[in-house]
Amino acid sequence: MVPSRPSWSAPNFLEFTFAALRGDDKMAGTFSQLHNVFKLRIGFAIMLTALAGLAMTPNADLSLFEVTSLALAVLVSAAAAGALNQYLERDLDGAMARTANRPFVTGFYKPGPKWVIAITLLLAGAVILAWSVLNFATALYVFLGAFFYGVVYTVWLKRRTWMNIVVGGLSGSFAVLAGVAAADPDLATAPVLLAVVLFLWTPPHFWSLAMALHKDYAAAKVPMLPVVIGDGPAARVILAHTVALVALSLLPFFFGMGWLYLAGAALGGGYFIWRAIQLVGNPGPALAMKTFFASLIQLTMLLVVAGADPWVMRLL
Repeated sequence: MVPSRPSWSAPNFLEFTFAALRGDDKMAGTFSQLHNVFKLRIGFAIMLTALAGLAMTPNADLSLFEVTSLALAVLVSAAAAGALNQYLERDLDGAMARTANRPFVTGFYKPGPKWVIAITLLLAGAVILAWSVLNFATALYVFLGAFFYGVVYTVWLKRRTWMNIVVGGLSGSFAVLAGVAAADPDLATAPVLLAVVLFLWTPPHFWSLAMALHKDYAAAKVPMLPVVIGDGPAARVILAHTVALVALSLLPFFFGMGWLYLAGAALGGGYFIWRAIQLVGNPGPALAMKTFFASLIQLTMLLVVAGADPWVMRLL
């Protein structure tokens, strides 16, 4: 049964708010749908990459208001891009089991001009916030991150070429650059290396998922690498990408980052490589999913130590 859509009149908005405070099931369901359509989990991850880039920038000295504005601009722009992705891919989402419960597929939200307007306003607001509080370079990177995911990846590449996620990976890199530019538009070396790591990280992350869900992507005719060349060759490409990104992730240690960063990058990266080696030995859904989760663990560890290391070094 398809749940009814909420009405967004002012009185009902107040009821919605009070229901949130009470923890009503209906409210929880509506919030879950909004969380889904705006891909907020991914948005928060992208926001953290921007903050990691800021933390790695030498002599970064932003006020709490400026840091909050950066985080909000990146989060809102990522949410706008995520909503555009779901809006435009509702036909693909309906053809795949993993995405069949998304709001535009189930009918919880109906597509229409209001969504295009809302998404446009969200992105415009994020860019204006970054420009007015920080600088033009930060605003440009905030815009490019959303544009590459929402338009370049979703509209131009995803249905056409296996290179879709390779180019689409730039969206995460632009978030790091936004964080760096907020403190120093000239871009310091260590955080720029992190941006390149994010660019290399995205393909093996998504290719592992695509291998785990090979039948889904094949049925939807999405040309992800495992669908195009097969699981075995794709596993070897995943390993090559993983080795390259882990090696590159160690380089910031030689450009000002400390031992905490190096240890976290090495441990998380080593685990990702180990899982990728296993995948080459036995390519298939089970190990592909383990490799996918290993990529998440590696990125989480990298972002945590990237943010924590400069603070630890100041205390020593």
